[in-house]
Amino acid sequence: MWKYYALLSAFFAAMTAICAKVGVKDVNSDLATAIRTFVILLLTWGIVLAGSHLGEIKSISAHTWFFLILSGVATGLSIIAAEYHHL
Repeated sequence: MWKYYALLSAFFAAMTAICAKVGVKDVNSDLATAIRTFVILLLTWGIVLAGSHLGEIKSISAHTWFFLILSGVATGLSIIAAEYHHL
């Protein structure tokens, strides 16, 4: 079964790249990144809510919060660096 998930993952990764290139053609790259991030935010919170995992947020330690936030900041900065690399 894992092979199907791997193929789906590869397919969606390719679609992400294609759609991103087409989608940002006439749009500021910062705005396009913000829109894509907002859509991902909605989808991931939808998954959390559908799986009834929201209550688990209380059990996350301060140490884990710190590194999750740090990971998010690093991801955001890597996106920004990639966007401005083309300037």
